[in-house]
Amino acid sequence: MDLGRVMWALVLVLLTPGFVHGGDIVHEDDEAPKLPGCSNNFVLVKVQTWINNTEDNEFVGVGARFGPTIVSKEKHANRTRLTLSDPPDCCTAPTKKLAGDVLLVHRGYCKFTTKAKVAEAAGASAILIINNRKELYKMVCDRNETDLNIKIPAVMLPQDAGASLESSLKHGFSVSVQLYSPDRPLVDTAEVFLWLMAIGTILCASYWSAWSAREALIEHEKLLKDAPDELLNMENTGSSGVVDINTTSAILFVVIASCFLILLYKLMSFWFVELLVVLFCIGGVEGLQTCLVALLSRWFKRAGESYIKVPFFGAVSYLTLAVSPFCIVFAVVWAVYRRVSFAWIGQDILGIALIITVLQIVRVPNLKVGTVLLSCAFLYDIFWVFISKSWFHESVMIVVARGDRTAEDGVPMLLKIPRLFDPWGGYSIIGFGDILLPGLLIAFSLRYDWAAKKSLRAGYFLWSMVAYGSGLLITYVALNLMDGHGQPALLYIVPFTLGTFLALGRKRGELINLWTQGEPPRVCPHIQPAK
Repeated sequence: MDLGRVMWALVLVLLTPGFVHGGDIVHEDDEAPKLPGCSNNFVLVKVQTWINNTEDNEFVGVGARFGPTIVSKEKHANRTRLTLSDPPDCCTAPTKKLAGDVLLVHRGYCKFTTKAKVAEAAGASAILIINNRKELYKMVCDRNETDLNIKIPAVMLPQDAGASLESSLKHGFSVSVQLYSPDRPLVDTAEVFLWLMAIGTILCASYWSAWSAREALIEHEKLLKDAPDELLNMENTGSSGVVDINTTSAILFVVIASCFLILLYKLMSFWFVELLVVLFCIGGVEGLQTCLVALLSRWFKRAGESYIKVPFFGAVSYLTLAVSPFCIVFAVVWAVYRRVSFAWIGQDILGIALIITVLQIVRVPNLKVGTVLLSCAFLYDIFWVFISKSWFHESVMIVVARGDRTAEDGVPMLLKIPRLFDPWGGYSIIGFGDILLPGLLIAFSLRYDWAAKKSLRAGYFLWSMVAYGSGLLITYVALNLMDGHGQPALLYIVPFTLGTFLALGRKRGELINLWTQGEPPRVCPHIQPAK
């Protein structure tokens, strides 16, 4: 089977044109009622614990809509003794008075506000409510409540965290806690490196694509020069193994990608993610092998040009045979150890290699196809990040990318970097589609510039790269302004990149040629002009 078509199929199966994400710590929920004394945003809260004066686990809870705001600086947070409520639900007054302790209570049997009022009246300085499931729950007020002058903070803990604290208290251990909700840094190095990775990936892929196209053109012209009489019998062809997409496949891409996304959303489970990991490894091995062979063939030219027949694979170069075991082992090791802290490095290497390979093999033939593809992806991204909430009651794209319904840390079709200087940790991520789809247009721009012999400033590639970088930068600005809420990157990237290309083409009078032909007009050197 043609390698280009195999890779294009991989794009349709694996590609998730997605979003950038930094992890939410602030939730502005307009559906939950806001009343006087009950208008806080839902913020994640760190609960640092000490067992018998020895620092122990740190849990994460969520602050309530009511009560005072929780301090953001660790140095301003008091270390306070934790006491188990009696009765456990704290719906009635505790059997003994509290001296500023934090009260640990169970969820249920009465309102959250009732529990907080009872705990405050008993002398508690804060209340920790254990949820009846592992997930966190937003604690709100009823619309008809009026007496909401609650002066102690309330935090909900997941079931496992609460059970751990309750067990320590029941065994007679002295437990202390510290509650605070640190702010995220304005800019994290993870976002800077993701930006550089995206730019670098498109840059490498574009130059490889343009170089391959130029080599194919030189070979084609040499063939014409050696055999001009056969000109009429030849087909118009590009480089071997290259697939030029058309407007129909561009539209079909969005339809198939949407179906695939819904399938992921509905069937998201441990085993389904395992299947995605296998598919990602297959694509990653193909991409890494292609990149390494292309790179090493400059030094091992003879091995790259010598072939041997392999069953089921046909003619394979000796260099490919030498590189393949390393690529397979690399992918398998990543798959086995993908849950360790440094596994993101392997995922990014495989992902970048796959993206570069696809950008070298799959090509946009003209600006018309690029416009249709990016416009469809633009609408796709907005719909599945924002509009899908009204149909599915949550953002389908974000749920799938984060792997919310699995034990995995998101699906593998993402580039990710840990947020090293963020007190909340986590990863900043970007979907493959946010690099690959604009990259198809940018690679086209460089091929056009080289074919037209344009200088860097007079061409389209430089300005397309600047536009893409600016659009991605605006995405990260929006991400930080939204407190880490996932953003559809193509919402910002497509207008910048496509708009710049269209405006430059119109200004230079080349828009029609870019739109229809996708290559500069050339005079065949073998045809003599009429005298």
